[in-house]
Amino acid sequence: MSQSASEPSVGARASTGGGLSRFVRATEVDTRMLGMVGALLVIWLVFHVLSGGIFLTPRNLWNLTVQTSSIAVMATGMVLVIVTRNIDLSVGSILGFTGMAMAALQANILPGMLGFDSPFTWLLTLAAGILVGVAIGGLQGYIIAFMGVPAFIVTLGGLLIWRGGAWWLTSGRTVAPLDDTFRLMGGGATGSLGETWTWILAILACLAVIASLVFARKRRVRFGFPQRPVWAEVTIAAVTTIIILGAALVLNAYEWPSAIARRYAEAAGIEVPEGGLHIGYGVAVPVLIAIVVGIVMTFVTQRTRFGRYVFAIGGNPEAAELAGINTRWVVMKVFMLMGGLAALGAAISTARLNAATNALGTLDELYVIAAAVIGGTSLAGGAGTIIGAMLGALVMQSLQSGMVLLGVDSPLQSIVVGVVLIIAVWIDTVYRRRAA
Repeated sequence: MSQSASEPSVGARASTGGGLSRFVRATEVDTRMLGMVGALLVIWLVFHVLSGGIFLTPRNLWNLTVQTSSIAVMATGMVLVIVTRNIDLSVGSILGFTGMAMAALQANILPGMLGFDSPFTWLLTLAAGILVGVAIGGLQGYIIAFMGVPAFIVTLGGLLIWRGGAWWLTSGRTVAPLDDTFRLMGGGATGSLGETWTWILAILACLAVIASLVFARKRRVRFGFPQRPVWAEVTIAAVTTIIILGAALVLNAYEWPSAIARRYAEAAGIEVPEGGLHIGYGVAVPVLIAIVVGIVMTFVTQRTRFGRYVFAIGGNPEAAELAGINTRWVVMKVFMLMGGLAALGAAISTARLNAATNALGTLDELYVIAAAVIGGTSLAGGAGTIIGAMLGALVMQSLQSGMVLLGVDSPLQSIVVGVVLIIAVWIDTVYRRRAA
């Protein structure tokens, strides 16, 4: 009797496990990515409970997205660096140096040439900063790729050189304030899209997701590749659209402070209603920049010859060179790209602070590398995703933001980040061992 009673329960468990396995296979979901999303949700819930219900509020989540932007932008470039079996320890110092250079340019040099409040100041500043970042990355990439000096040594030296260079540019002075248009890249009330444009962007994003699924299915049919079940496609589309629309709802729920809304109404000649003027922030400009960078970098890694070369070099450098790939030039371009993205991260960081300081970007290299590794980029090279790195950046910033809300001391925050990084590398090692 007991044996026959236990058999259905075992069969039910097997059926459940098989159903979950079939679901994962049908939707082609990356299990590591799914695990990272689950870990992120657990982190959010834990901090929400420990903070007394403060963490998962529209205000904190909006600030969390803005704080993640610069790290997420740089993490997309760090993926390619690590995929090629290299490392870049200098990104935080490059951010500090280019940020100080951009601040000095728009505060001390361009006003004398173009006058104050010139509409070209922010554009020339951003272009010059990115060019400086690309030049720095190119210099380091040349030494690594063509002179044969290990990336660890070159970028460790760069960490010291560019941090000292940032101090040297202004003799240690903080440079402020910055151009008003340039400051829009840092977010804030004026540096956000607002409710209407946020909803428009969310709807366009949902349509783009559905269109990409349809086109991907057509391509599979054309080339005779296996198809996902229709229910799996519908499930992916539904979950993705719900996440996008939910994010738009949360970001719009965070409203301008009443004083700022009142000043805006007075300047625009708008009559303030009795209950006050309610204006939602919506998507912040730095978050939009990070999203665009993520989309472009995903396209580069998945749809271009350069991206295929990067992963080929990471998988087997000798075979890639024998196949005719100019591996040295590709590696140099990877570091040039990393330098440009560090400069873009500097623009976001300085615009957000409305100043450039010598401490800008300190320890950012730790967070960027950790974000890439947590996101599934293997330190052994050859494997990594852009979306994973950006999610990793969100995980890192969530940990830091949550610990700040709980009043955790800064040294303990560094300890937690270090432990998380070690655990992420250990998980990657275990995963690769089992996959082999």
